[in-house]
Formats: sequence, C-alpha cells, structure tokens
Amino acid sequence: MFAHCYYVNIVTNPAKTSVYTGVTNDIRRRIQEHFGNRGNPNTFAGRYFCYNLVYYQPFEHIDGAIAREKEIKGWTRAKKDALIELDNPQWLTLNYAEL
Repeated sequence: MFAHCYYVNIVTNPAKTSVYTGVTNDIRRRIQEHFGNRGNPNTFAGRYFCYNLVYYQPFEHIDGAIAREKEIKGWTRAKKDALIELDNPQWLTLNYAEL
C-alpha cells in the first residue's frame, strides 16, 4: 500500500523577519513554488520573500497535518520562533535537507 506523507512547514525570508506556516504533500515542490513566487504581492509568502524552510513536521494523515497547521498559525510569533529553535536553533535553511 502507498504511504502518504504530509508536512507542516514554516518558511522565512532571508532576514528572518517574517514566517509563513503551511501544509503540503510535496515539500520540495512547495518550497520551489515559494521561491518562484518571491516578490509576488498576491501571496503572503511571495510578498515577504518567505522561501527558506526552517521547520517541518511530517504526518501520515492529512487531518493531523491540517490540525497542526491551524494550531501553529494561531500562535504568537514568539511561540513559533521557539518551535523552530527546538529543532533548528540557528535557523539554518533546510531547503536542501534530506526530507
């Protein structure tokens, strides 16, 4: 049976002043889309140049991923920063990590 994998991800801009939380079933493609949309005023990630992956969390089921995304989106920026720093204290760009 085919195993699905969904990801909650947080991307930031090069200055790390904005973060965007999303969910996807293809994290590599989604990061490429964010990069391609940089500067696009019609999307949040594009408007703020958020294309550097700094956090991701895999899920087997979409329902869990969507629930987690909604939870994180409701957090303060400080709480999002703390979550990122648990696994990635230096806010390294994970775009090319083994996912």
